[in-house]
Amino acid sequence: MDKPYPTEVTRGIFCKPFDNWFFTKFSDFTQPQKFSIYNIHSRQNTLISSVTGSGKTLGAFGAILNELIDSADKGILEDKVYCIYVSPLRALSRDIHLNLIEPLEEIEKLAGKSFGIRVAVRTGDTSAAERSKMLKKPPHILITTPESLAIILNSIKFREYIKNLDWCIVDEIHSLAENKRGVHLSLTLERLQCLSTGLCRIGLSATISPLDEVAKFLVGNRKCKVVDATSNKGYDLKVISPVDDLVDSAYNKINKGMYELIDKLIHEHKTTLIFTNTRSATERVVHHLKTKFPKKYTEITEDDPTGYSSLIGAHHGSLSKEHRFKLEEALRAGKLKAVVCSTSLELGIDIGYIDLVICLGSPKSIARLLQRVGRSQHKVGGITKARVIVLDRDDLVECAVMVKHALEKKIDKLHIPTNCLDVLAQQINGMAIEHVWDENEMFNIIKKSYCYSKLKREEFDEVVSYLAGEFASLEDRYVYAKIWRENGKIGKKGKLGRVIYMTNIGTIPDETYVSVRIKDQIIGHIDEGFLERLKPGDIFVLGGNTYEFRHARGMVAQVKAAVGKKPTIPSWFSEMLPLSFDLAMEIQRFRYLMEDKFKAKKNKSEMLKFINEYLYLDDKAAEAVYNYFSDQYKYLEISHNKKLVVEHYIDEYSKHYIVFHSLYGRRVNDVLSRALAFAIGRSQHRDVEIGINDNTFYVASDRTINAINAFKLIKSNQLRDILKLALDKTEILKRRFRHCATRAFMILRTYKGQTKRVGRQQVSSMLLLNAVRRISDDFCILKEARREVLEDLMDVENAKNVLNGIESGEIKIIEKNTMIPSPFAVNIIMCGYSDILKIEERHEFLRRMHNLVKAKISLNK
Repeated sequence: MDKPYPTEVTRGIFCKPFDNWFFTKFSDFTQPQKFSIYNIHSRQNTLISSVTGSGKTLGAFGAILNELIDSADKGILEDKVYCIYVSPLRALSRDIHLNLIEPLEEIEKLAGKSFGIRVAVRTGDTSAAERSKMLKKPPHILITTPESLAIILNSIKFREYIKNLDWCIVDEIHSLAENKRGVHLSLTLERLQCLSTGLCRIGLSATISPLDEVAKFLVGNRKCKVVDATSNKGYDLKVISPVDDLVDSAYNKINKGMYELIDKLIHEHKTTLIFTNTRSATERVVHHLKTKFPKKYTEITEDDPTGYSSLIGAHHGSLSKEHRFKLEEALRAGKLKAVVCSTSLELGIDIGYIDLVICLGSPKSIARLLQRVGRSQHKVGGITKARVIVLDRDDLVECAVMVKHALEKKIDKLHIPTNCLDVLAQQINGMAIEHVWDENEMFNIIKKSYCYSKLKREEFDEVVSYLAGEFASLEDRYVYAKIWRENGKIGKKGKLGRVIYMTNIGTIPDETYVSVRIKDQIIGHIDEGFLERLKPGDIFVLGGNTYEFRHARGMVAQVKAAVGKKPTIPSWFSEMLPLSFDLAMEIQRFRYLMEDKFKAKKNKSEMLKFINEYLYLDDKAAEAVYNYFSDQYKYLEISHNKKLVVEHYIDEYSKHYIVFHSLYGRRVNDVLSRALAFAIGRSQHRDVEIGINDNTFYVASDRTINAINAFKLIKSNQLRDILKLALDKTEILKRRFRHCATRAFMILRTYKGQTKRVGRQQVSSMLLLNAVRRISDDFCILKEARREVLEDLMDVENAKNVLNGIESGEIKIIEKNTMIPSPFAVNIIMCGYSDILKIEERHEFLRRMHNLVKAKISLNK
């Protein structure tokens, strides 16, 4: 949409009670409301992309509330559900419920009468009594989650109330579209559309790109009005550092400076929200603020506190539901001075007045940065204020480029999973429970979903064959038919089919900690995400000691002691957020511009002027960026979007490191490093150590290897085939197969009231994996596990683009030998030391490396 509707057109649809309330409370429509209210009144599918606090939620609900009030006023309001609101978070569902009840009460008070409009929440937390109450008197607006909506579709009684539904609102659509919950929802919406052919779909999101793709995700192959109202909010964003020099300052000085800076910012504002990137960092920041400033901060407790001016709290997913609710209520009431969280408060829950957001380190994507900073001034017309605190030079460059593109509204692209065969199996099972289907009709409905628009008939047939029990050998592993298939028709099989479906529905996998053992002796625990990264021979630290990974079975990892060996995988790896590919490429373009300036022999003042203008940095930050790039340029080469630098380095133990300066993000580097390690293993018969981060990856060996020759063997058109072989016996494929098998109901989490523990699920999945391989190495659920690893967890498509660039000559490979790791490479070399050195020792190591590089540059002169 290019133009909003005139105010008089939008206002012309309002009934008198709603009009009186709206213009008593507000002076005019906000930008998103000018575009969307009339659309929704006209039953036109609409996607609204607008900044947090711009009134888009009321833009979605305005037309709906108006019609419900008008119908009630005229006595024609029916006992049915008119609107379903779908939220990714239960907390957001509860929040919207409160924010709908309040306007309805105000409208009734102004009108002097009750309209009897019912609003109810149905999620996993809803009691049986409340669900029973809804059956007797259905809500006019139902607030739910994707999983609960799928259950409602198969509820015999409640299903009647959602026939001829008018509207379905999907809030925070970006957080659903990027994972399998969104894929599941896209098929649920198609099934809902079969019940309500005139259904109007509405999508809400603060930060999304590309809008057209997200609109297709929302409506499939139907028409959709796209409202882009993202440019009507002011931003006050700055990247700051606690010290003048991030390299030569001692760690204690940087750490002390960071907490003093956080404390200063907190006390200059009423309420501050602090984002970290991990749950452990959240707890650490709260602890340090309390211990360093004991008279200023008190942590929120179970008892109602009396003095709120000094209250601080931690909020993340590992805390109890009760604690999170209590903290959210205190925050909404303006009773907290500061809250520290990981990702749990990123989405649009109303948490009251926040006048400052602090990001500790890089959020790793422009969209996530905008989502986080949007929590500040969560109201119409407010200026969003945020500070990003950086502690190293890589973070400084990354955050500076990120803030530039956030201010210029250049958002990284969303990855939407497609053709997920495990979710397809679950939804076909659900459809078969509804009624008997014609196979062709079912296939055509599934194809209407954007996520399955490219589904092949043979893929659909294979999933149906599995569900219909046509692979008899699977019965040996207790996998039985869930549907019948006969003469082109499909229907449910077995009396327990509905119960099994209802109790196992969903896409979020069960996860737990893995026990680490030496034979029968328990050493400690690691999380599953960390185990996924391990391969036999990897060294890691647990409880201050080093261990070598041997193998895993179920939820037990077998290791052996590795005294004195350097770790190859840092323990914090699985907690890291990956850098988005789009942001990585923007940083590479900045690197290219910097090298261009150096080659043109620009003096320092000209360079600083360029950095200041390009990145909106202050003088100190610009100086730090200049020094970082100057050191790299003088010492080695600057890698960028047109040049891939490969650095050869031999450490003090004669280990050969080949470091690829591949600033493509961790998801792409994971693909490239695994493919390279496999190519070296096949062509040179060497097992190599791998290390990856967002900016680089390395392969290392105690013996000489020719990594470049092996890298040149990897062709873009063969990459998927190479990775299929490389992933074949890895922990990551075994774990992801369990997730997919559970979604596809090959493994039942709950059966006849009994819940299968995650350890038992994993053992079952390993036996099942062998069984499906005997049927076919491309069995539909195994194929889906590979697709999930390569496309959702990693980024095989952009890795192929990188290889295409190298093959075409667009990206040149430059090899260099170094005696000391270059400034761009030192962090990846440090990965192995991360767990065996204290944090201040790691910083001192980096500082000494920096000084050695400076000395080498002087010697070169």
